[in-house]
Amino acid sequence: MGGEMDVKQGTLSLMILRTLDVLGPLHGYGVARRIEETSGDRLSLNYGTLYPALVKLEQEGCVEWESRRSENNRRAKYYSLTPAGRKRLARETREWHEVADVMAAFLGLGETT
Repeated sequence: MGGEMDVKQGTLSLMILRTLDVLGPLHGYGVARRIEETSGDRLSLNYGTLYPALVKLEQEGCVEWESRRSENNRRAKYYSLTPAGRKRLARETREWHEVADVMAAFLGLGETT
């Protein structure tokens, strides 16, 4: 198998937003694990990557958090999408589909005869 890949610049925020959209409020570790699981463990996130991205999304008004007790009875920040986060998710999803379509054409996957 291919091993682990680096998260491409500009993709982590989209993965975080999509994860919160699908699963609802999660703590940071839960977000990281879900991204890793969804990638088939090809991506590995560390806290030095994830938490700055969450803080940035919070500063941009895309996510908010509340303090709750986690499964192991520790206090944790549970992040959830804001209305602005849902709009950004929709916009970035559209943009990534467009990029994927263009790249597929360049790679010969979009050939029509």
